[in-house]
Amino acid sequence: MTAEIHKESSSKTNPKLFNVWLLNIGIVMLFAGLTSAYIVRRADGNWLDFELPSMFLYSTIIVLLSSVSLYYALRSAKQDELGGVKLGLILTIGFALAFCVTQYLGWQAMLDQGLYFVNNQSEGEKVSASFVFAISALHLLHIVGGIIFLLVTAVKAFNLEVHKKNTNLIVMCNTYWHFIGLLWVYLYLFFYFAPGF
Repeated sequence: MTAEIHKESSSKTNPKLFNVWLLNIGIVMLFAGLTSAYIVRRADGNWLDFELPSMFLYSTIIVLLSSVSLYYALRSAKQDELGGVKLGLILTIGFALAFCVTQYLGWQAMLDQGLYFVNNQSEGEKVSASFVFAISALHLLHIVGGIIFLLVTAVKAFNLEVHKKNTNLIVMCNTYWHFIGLLWVYLYLFFYFAPGF
């Protein structure tokens, strides 16, 4: 009887992890709306197509590497390899900070091309750059939230609170981080191929 109760309770979804999934669904809706607005506004005309700076490609590679390092941390936690948990989290935080830097450098490259956030009608064709700035900046805010999540998880890991018998936090962190990373991959591909629509 006790074994059945334990099996039933362990098969239930962690409510905190469920909340992370709800957050992710909300984020999907937000960015789906923004990319839809991009497509609709582009179809109206008065639109400048431009090549994305290469820094955004580097951002994409970095965010994929960060997913690999965080997965390594999770796998290490499940195997009780506490050194691997710490290393994976430190690498992920480093990649996350590098992502922020490459985003800034990408924006700077756009500014150097005369592409900036437009707030008047006379340069309406450059609204395409405004979309890239706004959407990537909003995504970066979610990355900053992820960095805070990573830091909290790292502190717990260094206090030996993330291990085989306590993986809830690192599972939630993985869920959020992989989602935000894949969201950037989607956004990069969307911006890259959008001029060919």
